[in-house]
Amino acid sequence: MPQGPLVRQEHREPLSVSARLRGMRGIWLLAVLVTLAACGTGPATTASPTLYQADLTVLSNPQHGPQLCAFVAQSLPPQCGGPDIIGWDWNAVKHSTRNGVRWGEYHVVGTWDGKSLTLTEPPRPARPGDAPDDRSRFTTPCPKPVRGWRPVDPAKATERSMEAALVRARKLPGYAGSWLDQSYLDEIDGYDPQDRRYVERYANDPRRLVLNLMFTGDPAAREPLIREVWGGALCLSRAERAEAELRALQDRAMKEIKGAQSASVDERAGHVEIGVWAATPELQREIDEKYGKGLVVLAGVLTPVGS
Repeated sequence: MPQGPLVRQEHREPLSVSARLRGMRGIWLLAVLVTLAACGTGPATTASPTLYQADLTVLSNPQHGPQLCAFVAQSLPPQCGGPDIIGWDWNAVKHSTRNGVRWGEYHVVGTWDGKSLTLTEPPRPARPGDAPDDRSRFTTPCPKPVRGWRPVDPAKATERSMEAALVRARKLPGYAGSWLDQSYLDEIDGYDPQDRRYVERYANDPRRLVLNLMFTGDPAAREPLIREVWGGALCLSRAERAEAELRALQDRAMKEIKGAQSASVDERAGHVEIGVWAATPELQREIDEKYGKGLVVLAGVLTPVGS
């Protein structure tokens, strides 16, 4: 059996009580320091990854495996493509099959790495989406007249007059947007925005709606020209940016933002909205630095769970 190195034995006098206590304090202090060092070098806790969700079509074909689809060509079989979805099993879900294509609509939840979605729970059938009633977005910013919104010249409160007013407004300098306020529909008993019969009968009534027009600069300066052709209720409001400026920004952002899926202009908000797969805070900060804060707003196809 191997022997350790020889150690020379030395004679030592017995330690006094005080010396032994000093030694014990040194050992105790060393133990404390070792403990503190161990606490400081322990593994750092990491935040749980953000989970994203969506109700989308998942499709695979002979060219690619299961992928998420934001837009689907309604052929038979359908056609679409998007980021890969990791952990997908067609045998575990109901789906349609035709000519080597498999597809279906599902509610998916997983983690997003910028290129693919990794499932963290089994997919479920897609949740039904309710058609939103967007009338609340198209209210009138002008103060309501004492006698309510009503035509100033009923003879010019017609559909043709309204179209003429919109055409003229778009040609004026600083035009920024337009919309129709149809809040009067809320006053109709039994009105159902999902019932086509009610929509055809009551909506878009030029005698009751409010035509809203936005311009940069002084909106009131455009009123005489608009009133030459439009006699219905009218609200002129001020915008920071003209529609032409926002459209140019939309085209630029759609070309420059990697992974952009869609683009639109929100005239009322005065910004461009770009659809991406996941609108992470980091990506939005990059967009703000590039185009200016609030000018380009990202909208994610995948949304954080719990948001």
